[in-house]
Amino acid sequence: MTATITLSPTLEVEDRSSSSSIRLSLAPAGPAPALLDGAWWPRSRDLVAELPALTAAVEPLWGRITRVTVNPTHWPVVPRRVPVAGHVVKVGWFLAEQDPHELLLLSYRMGRWNLLVVPPGTDPVSAAWLMAAASDPLGTSTASRLMEQAARLRTASESDRAVEAVWDSEGGHEARARAARPRIPAVTAAPPYRPMAR
Repeated sequence: MTATITLSPTLEVEDRSSSSSIRLSLAPAGPAPALLDGAWWPRSRDLVAELPALTAAVEPLWGRITRVTVNPTHWPVVPRRVPVAGHVVKVGWFLAEQDPHELLLLSYRMGRWNLLVVPPGTDPVSAAWLMAAASDPLGTSTASRLMEQAARLRTASESDRAVEAVWDSEGGHEARARAARPRIPAVTAAPPYRPMAR
């Protein structure tokens, strides 16, 4: 099940319990179930600090979140329980069975949702791309595959910027235009031949 939120790829949802906001993008309902239901871009790898805002944002859409599972690869501490608004969310982890870049939310009444977890230190351009890709209702990529694609795009972009920097430092378009012009030797043209009248 997915929720439809029609805003920019990076949705800022106000957290009522603090002055911060949550960065969340959810997929609209599609014709077939996508592998991911959206993306979440937490500000840290602290589940105790981050989960209350996430559950506060999704519970009005999906019902009470009762359990969360993560892969501990990117979470330094995985608590067993996290107190959220008025209840406790149980937290579990799976090393081999769960994608390391994914968080699973469970609601007894409504079902389950898989969210790509965008690493907290991700640059805004990459994060926006990841959040949009994970929210594609026709998406067929796993969280790890999207992270690999984002890394390739970032590498290609950095390579392009390096080429542009070299280009600019060597004079850019002006230098190439000068180098491309062949040197034409100066030729003194003779006056055109005119036969003399007789």
